[in-house]
Amino acid sequence: MEKQQSARIDQNPVGCVGIKGQGGPVAEIKRLWVGPSARGLGLARRLMSAAEEAARALSISTLRLDTNSTLSEAVSLYRNSGWHEIERYNDDPYPDVFFEKNL
Repeated sequence: MEKQQSARIDQNPVGCVGIKGQGGPVAEIKRLWVGPSARGLGLARRLMSAAEEAARALSISTLRLDTNSTLSEAVSLYRNSGWHEIERYNDDPYPDVFFEKNL
């Protein structure tokens, strides 16, 4: 199961986020991205809220995500949006910070 939310300004893509799962109660947020022209508008927070709402509609009760600690704005967004740090849950070498949120 995969679901994507996107944002556009004047038909140009400026942001997206995806949910990836196997149809069970746990899924993963993938690829939150906001283009430089749309940063500072609160778009990342709105995309994450939309992804969480979509997950609830799909009966997903827990979301996880991974990121790299050098992406300080992303780490701050997650911490300030009710996500809590958890232990590593995958073997992807790029991320070094892992989060979970119960919906």
